[in-house]
Amino acid sequence: MIKPRDNLTAFAFLSPNIIGFLTFTLLPVAAVLILSLCRWDLFRPAEFVGFRNYRLLLGGTMRDGVWEWNDPRFWRFLGNTFFYMLAIPFAMIGSLLLACILNQKLQGRAFFRAVFYIPSIAMGVGILLLWRFLYDGNSGLINSGLAHIGITGPDWLRSFEWSKPAIMTMGLWASIGGTNMVLYLAGLQNISPELYEAAEIDGASPFRQFLNITIPMLAPTTFFVLVTSIIGGFQGEFDSAYVMTKGGPDGATTPLSYYIYRHAFEWFNMGYAAAIAVIMFALIFVATLINWKLSKGGGANV
Repeated sequence: MIKPRDNLTAFAFLSPNIIGFLTFTLLPVAAVLILSLCRWDLFRPAEFVGFRNYRLLLGGTMRDGVWEWNDPRFWRFLGNTFFYMLAIPFAMIGSLLLACILNQKLQGRAFFRAVFYIPSIAMGVGILLLWRFLYDGNSGLINSGLAHIGITGPDWLRSFEWSKPAIMTMGLWASIGGTNMVLYLAGLQNISPELYEAAEIDGASPFRQFLNITIPMLAPTTFFVLVTSIIGGFQGEFDSAYVMTKGGPDGATTPLSYYIYRHAFEWFNMGYAAAIAVIMFALIFVATLINWKLSKGGGANV
């Protein structure tokens, strides 16, 4: 029988996590939800406006047979965010292949694991400034290298067509050898070698072993990596937009997270920024739910 004293002891151990969750997660989320129903510029008391911010965000009017959004920039920057997320499959595939290589019995593999992981922990203002120098249209090392083989490179970060692919390439460089690679390495090391031995005895090629053993056994890891990557994709690219491009040219590199920042801390539309954050939360929740349903339907043991 569980005694009241045991319940108090359990609560004492759980209380730091509970208090932390209430203080740093639940209460801020509730505050954002309430703030999204208000108009507040930090200098005057908040004014309750109901769903006005959401109507401005998601609504529109029909003019001369053409639908016009109230805030077309929101939809454009949401499109930028989804475009950035097109790099997620390439990052996941790259992390998986790199993990498979570094899981082999190679000499110095611990060193190479550390080297490939460095970009993910070194990402910061200094690295972003370095990449901005590399992408410089006049004196950047990338265009200098292209010039040696007779190719005139674009002004990467000021080009409407090339700015997003340039930032996505930098993101792939940082993420392929990062946390996802470590997760895949852990998953690979939990696969029993006997499965590969049995498949080899049956005559399965390394490629068939990869398809029929490695990928199915890594399904839970892949699900976790996909969900966290999508969450990071909705929230990501703020640093690169702020440091490298300021969201330009003409908003081509502005993600939704940077749009929230500008409304909140440049234009002081705190309620409107909170409404955008709530919409982002809803999108993340729906995407995670869809992934969960698809994973369960596909038989992944999550």
